[in-house]
Amino acid sequence: MARTQDRGQQARRTRTKNRKVGYAVVGLGHFAQDAILPAFKHAKKNSQLVALVSGDAKKHRVLGKRHGVPVYGYDQLDECLALPEVDAVYIALPNSLHAEYAVRAARAGAHVLCEKPLALDEQQCLDMIRAAEDSDVKLMTAYRLHFESANLGAVDAVRKGKIGEPRLFSSSFSFQIQGPNIRIDREEGGGVLWDIGVYCVNAARYLFRAEPEEVFAFKVKGTDPRFADTEEAVSAVLRFPEERLASFNISFGAAGTSTYQLVGTKGSLRLENAYDYKGKMTLELETKGKKQKRTLPARDQIGPEISYFSDCILKDQRVEPDGWEGLADVRIIRALYTSAESGRPVRLEPFEKRQRPTPEQEQRRPPVEAPEPIDAAPPSGG
Repeated sequence: MARTQDRGQQARRTRTKNRKVGYAVVGLGHFAQDAILPAFKHAKKNSQLVALVSGDAKKHRVLGKRHGVPVYGYDQLDECLALPEVDAVYIALPNSLHAEYAVRAARAGAHVLCEKPLALDEQQCLDMIRAAEDSDVKLMTAYRLHFESANLGAVDAVRKGKIGEPRLFSSSFSFQIQGPNIRIDREEGGGVLWDIGVYCVNAARYLFRAEPEEVFAFKVKGTDPRFADTEEAVSAVLRFPEERLASFNISFGAAGTSTYQLVGTKGSLRLENAYDYKGKMTLELETKGKKQKRTLPARDQIGPEISYFSDCILKDQRVEPDGWEGLADVRIIRALYTSAESGRPVRLEPFEKRQRPTPEQEQRRPPVEAPEPIDAAPPSGG
């Protein structure tokens, strides 16, 4: 414990001196190369990339030179975390490894920004939260949409009562996945609910600003060999307090969709390209028989997330979305899997969540220009 505390104190002294948070990105798959690494250009005011961690020899050679930072193997994680310039880690590993690497990083005194889902069960999430608390470091779940204009515009419209009382949420999110892929590998924590269902669950929660009380789900496997380990598609219903309902359909074996709609007592809103990290988004608001349509340009969604987390570290402020936000979704996804396997609805224990994303968290950055990825392909194969 003394070593951890010394490491944490050393890191804090470094941050105070440099006013920039040094990050090691752990895991260099397609998303990391296509979105996370280029985003440091837009977070350079308070953040800098100082190390990479990967198990791929070619990535070591090419990406280390490309970004001008040292690259470590997974078996060298402790050595990487011991670097005085590493203040934080961005974990972009398969879902099954989130908890292990987050706990190790926190115990070494590094702040943790971790991709969603935060972990694969509630206990793993709690282990991550407790490790961060014990080491006096911050843990943030990487919900990039909590800083994105269109989604926060929808949040603001609901908060201001523009559609009356929100009643019905519905969403579709799907694409044709190309195998082999960790997203359809059960041992890696794959599954359509874990990978894209989490977006729908999170959106319903931040639009209703509440936690569901009961969930029901169906899953289908089909005969496609891509889905030998995991489900192909899921349909789900979540019952929220005050008799509000959320439903969504997600699939790894259907044409690309990414949309949600929220219907209230006086109007509705609809967001196209709602969950993707690239491309334009269109927010349509209908109230009193009139439609307002606004198309927002493509933007970098990761740079604002990194910049916000660094600000919280440097100013010692509470983060949103924190580890509890990640746990809130994990417990719902676990309940949905239980329902799909049992064929019955599952009631959820009460869960208090005080923090929600607000329009004040919005940050705007232009889209990134990502170089050709090394030994990594997008999940859709496009």
